[in-house]
Amino acid sequence: MRAPAVQGTYFDGLSARAHPVTLVLEDSLEINGRDLRLAWPLADLAAGDTARPLMRIGPAGHGARVEFTDGALAAALEERCPDLYRTDPSASGGRLRLVLWSIAAGISVIGLAIYGVPAIAVRLAPVVPAAIEARLGGAVDGQIGKILGDPPVCDDAPARAVLDRLIERMTADAGLPVDPAITVRRHAVANALTLPGGRVVVLSDLIDQSRTPDEFAGVLAHEFGHVAAHDPMRALLAASGSSFLLSLVLGDLTGSTIIVAVGQAAISAGYSREAENAADSYSVEFMRRSGGDATALATILERIAKDEDKDDGKAEFASLLRSHPFTTERATRIRAMAGTETVGRRILDETEWATLKGICRNVPPKTAK
Repeated sequence: MRAPAVQGTYFDGLSARAHPVTLVLEDSLEINGRDLRLAWPLADLAAGDTARPLMRIGPAGHGARVEFTDGALAAALEERCPDLYRTDPSASGGRLRLVLWSIAAGISVIGLAIYGVPAIAVRLAPVVPAAIEARLGGAVDGQIGKILGDPPVCDDAPARAVLDRLIERMTADAGLPVDPAITVRRHAVANALTLPGGRVVVLSDLIDQSRTPDEFAGVLAHEFGHVAAHDPMRALLAASGSSFLLSLVLGDLTGSTIIVAVGQAAISAGYSREAENAADSYSVEFMRRSGGDATALATILERIAKDEDKDDGKAEFASLLRSHPFTTERATRIRAMAGTETVGRRILDETEWATLKGICRNVPPKTAK
């Protein structure tokens, strides 16, 4: 009898794009997705450092990996792969860097006690190594899914191709610290969440509620501004305080306390007024450079502000996106920065926009939890 298929996510190790796949454990680990058929020998598999229920595995010494949360598959792999938790030989060359980083983290813990969390967060966030940010981003993705009710990934091929071209166009020569990895998930809440390591989770109702491609792109560019400023990392440090720094010293970078803190910080979108204004400025510049309407973010924010005033139970936007503060003030500031020369531009044509709006066409509707 063939083993049951398990849903997972595949990363090729060359780009940050997530590919929905099914996993079947037979004599090898079979990985099947759109235009993807792989069979990884069990003897070659190695597990990454994650927080359960998230499991990350791939061939030892290669960048490709899959992530999943099925406990039965994790237990079966642990039983059949005795070297699953082998030490990565490539890590030996980084031991000195790890020691130095641990010393720095220890000093930061002392500084935290003396100067307080916010000041430490501002200074430390930009210098957290990219590898650590990436590990946190991958681990917290599972926590975000649990908080939101495990929304499925939307990856209709033609729509995904439009989105990838849009992201490439917007981020070309942008000088971002990492290439953003965008995942769209089916959910009846309009929002976009930025995680450490350049991961951005778009909830599909944001695309549904955007009346033009530029409104959606304006919000996306705003999230890229948070990536540029390391705001998710800063929010993590502020939310978890000394717990994060102690985890660095002890090596527990994906402990439950940290992951929950990151997840809650991402959901609340509790950035400061200065951080939101800086991300808005990025959005205006991104849209202007990309050939879009730089005022579109203001347009959607103004609609959100009107939505906040409704008391008839028919609000167009759900509560998460409205958690962003001082909406009307931000919209006014954005219009002042953007001017009028870009009004009427469209970052996508009507055909591309219609295609992108169907990115969840093959995924059943998912209601908000």
